[in-house]
Amino acid sequence: MAFTAKDFGPNILSLDGISKKTIEEHIKLYNGYVNKSNEIMEKLPKADLSTANQVFSEIRELKVELSFAIGGMQNHEIYFSHLKANGGQPSGSLKAQLEKDFGSFDGYVKDLKASGISARGWAWTVWFPEAGRLINWLGDSQNTYLSWNLKPILALDVYEHAYFIDQGVNRGAYIDAFAKNIDWDKVGANYEAARR
Repeated sequence: MAFTAKDFGPNILSLDGISKKTIEEHIKLYNGYVNKSNEIMEKLPKADLSTANQVFSEIRELKVELSFAIGGMQNHEIYFSHLKANGGQPSGSLKAQLEKDFGSFDGYVKDLKASGISARGWAWTVWFPEAGRLINWLGDSQNTYLSWNLKPILALDVYEHAYFIDQGVNRGAYIDAFAKNIDWDKVGANYEAARR
């Protein structure tokens, strides 16, 4: 089985505050994660399992790097899938849940921004079934701080490549631009799927 890069359509190149150049370069990075995931998957069956070791071994290296490559692929697929110009506002059950869990939609956006500024790589809005609520979860890398059964409905990439061309080191300005470009219909569909 080979992974195939997704096409996110031409509308992703017309965002407010996130340039076409940034998105084009960012998609190249995403394609690299897809290609590396495939490359590692091809190497795994040939790895010498008899040398497995937690300090260093071929199988350890491949498995760790696979988690990073697949994490990069999947995180970017969530991220790009819910970006569009004039994203709108949440509605229906998602809006009600955001208001319940964060006090208001503005409270949610403030928490997401603070989470994004605090993270070194990613912030996700996740449905946390055991807690029966949405929370903003952060990760310092594609494959860190993950927890079983959290269901991401929104992904915010805060690695510098996501904003450096447009905002330099001003991550907060990038997160403000990101928030204006969230397709809340898509995030709402992700939320409904996560609740099922």
